[in-house]
Amino acid sequence: MAKKLNQPIRMCVSCRERDTQDNLLRLQCIDGSIEIFKDIGRSFYLCENCIFEEKKVLKALMRQCKSGDKDKFTNKLKEIIADDRKS
Repeated sequence: MAKKLNQPIRMCVSCRERDTQDNLLRLQCIDGSIEIFKDIGRSFYLCENCIFEEKKVLKALMRQCKSGDKDKFTNKLKEIIADDRKS
């Protein structure tokens, strides 16, 4: 009998869809800025579909991170997404 691999299931904070942890982008808020998770503190996940629907997600993430500078926040999110696609 083949051994079943159990991958952790996580939920996207935007659309609330569940997927394996490997398929989601893990982020965290640090001092009002969004960053890739650094192994310390609270974090949240975004699915690939929500990343591309930027307008819907942006408001929720800004509220989550208590950030008021929309342009700076948007640029940082785009930078993280671009870096994630390269790796």
